[in-house]
Amino acid sequence: MSEVVHSVSGQVAYVTLNRPEAMNAITPDQRDCLIRLLTDASADPSIRAVVLTGTGRGFCAGADLRGGAAATGERVAGDVARTIRLGAQRLIAAVLDCEKPVIAAVNGTAAGLGAHLALACDLVLAAESARFIEVFVRRGLVPDGGGAYLLPRLIGPQRAKELMFFGDALTATDAERLGLVNRVVPDGELEKTSREWAHRLATGPTRALALTKQLVNASLDSDRTTAFAAEAAAQEINMTTQDAREGVASFVERRSPEYRGR
Repeated sequence: MSEVVHSVSGQVAYVTLNRPEAMNAITPDQRDCLIRLLTDASADPSIRAVVLTGTGRGFCAGADLRGGAAATGERVAGDVARTIRLGAQRLIAAVLDCEKPVIAAVNGTAAGLGAHLALACDLVLAAESARFIEVFVRRGLVPDGGGAYLLPRLIGPQRAKELMFFGDALTATDAERLGLVNRVVPDGELEKTSREWAHRLATGPTRALALTKQLVNASLDSDRTTAFAAEAAAQEINMTTQDAREGVASFVERRSPEYRGR
């Protein structure tokens, strides 16, 4: 049985974590597979959106702390930082850097790295049964996977500290109220809604969406002058695409545009 199920339908890549017995806790092999699939989707012109979800009761319970070999011998300074940099951080970066819009369809518990994996996505749909947990403090650990970068940008530093200091489970409804989730849907409608959203994105102007994603993500770390310069450059690049020309032509001709992702 594959631990990551991958399929393509209607120019949408569907990526499903498939270790329900472990609440989809991510092993190093799964992590590397996810990174590869996201990188491939980013570069593949036939893929125009990505949906990331899980099987069973959990979206992702974080990194699999039981699956790796036990540490043996003396730890060398730099080992932990290297592991985080090449592991959890690389996974989150693959989501943030993917040139296609990525939707998280959170079907259950998203804890630790699993929560950050969902929150790194461009859009987050949550089933009513979903829960988000900054579980690190419960284990005496510092958040990884970009959590201290992502959360303050989504909900502000005070709320981020509350979640990270206490490690309490956050319901889907509360996550939506705080702005961590775009929409909460009944459990039975999660797949349908995620497919509908992905289809809308996959029929949109793919390059314009990629540039928009880059602008929004970069704006959080930019001053106004830098952000305005990036916006002007993105406009310059986008106006060379076929979809931009189609968008303008369809407006002039008073018809619906037909975007090709080019």
